[in-house]
Amino acid sequence: MENYFNYFTEIEEHFQRRRGGPLLVSTVDWGLIEIWKDAGIPLAAVLRGIDEAFDKFERRPSKTQKINGLAWCAQAVLTAAEDMKEAAVGSSEEKKQSETARGLEISDIVAFLRRNAKRLRAAKLPEAAGVQVRVLAEETAETLDKMAASLGTQDALPRLEDLERRLTVLEEKLFAILLAGTPDEQIVQMRSEADRELSPYRRKMPASQIEQLQKQHVHKRLLDLYGVPRLSLFYM
Repeated sequence: MENYFNYFTEIEEHFQRRRGGPLLVSTVDWGLIEIWKDAGIPLAAVLRGIDEAFDKFERRPSKTQKINGLAWCAQAVLTAAEDMKEAAVGSSEEKKQSETARGLEISDIVAFLRRNAKRLRAAKLPEAAGVQVRVLAEETAETLDKMAASLGTQDALPRLEDLERRLTVLEEKLFAILLAGTPDEQIVQMRSEADRELSPYRRKMPASQIEQLQKQHVHKRLLDLYGVPRLSLFYM
């Protein structure tokens, strides 16, 4: 994926430019970006979709509505992604890997892994009977340190897809144990917050995306609550 570790910021900045002023990207917006990232939608397709959504809106502007969130662009992004997929011919895996690695140094990844290991050890984690949150966090931190040490001895970038896959597995385990270690009342409150935030977008996105956004909202709230970092390279 092009501009690998700039995916989130590129989309955020482009959306703000098209809107014509600063607007804090909401939790819903960040969750939607993550859905696009996980689906492998190229950055160029997202930016094109945003442009097409704004172009369409500007041709028939509304006095009562504004494009205040990325959900307004969701359908245009999916359409742009399909159009680009159909137009793409002969794109090799090696070329994709080269584009992915552009501008990324081994030292950047090593520093990112070590920083996250340190943050995991300093996190204020929940304590619940039968749930070993601290144990898993320490094991994850040790794994990150080992990955950093191994990368530090290499002269060339590893396959970023493989590295990202390992980090995703570690992250999913952390999500699961944080969810298990958090009182039910707090989880219910987080889901209620997600429902309120997503209410304006239910008619603009399919139910599957709404469900994913609800899940991601809870994940983000858990990470913020306990000071646990995101491990994915997209958050470098």
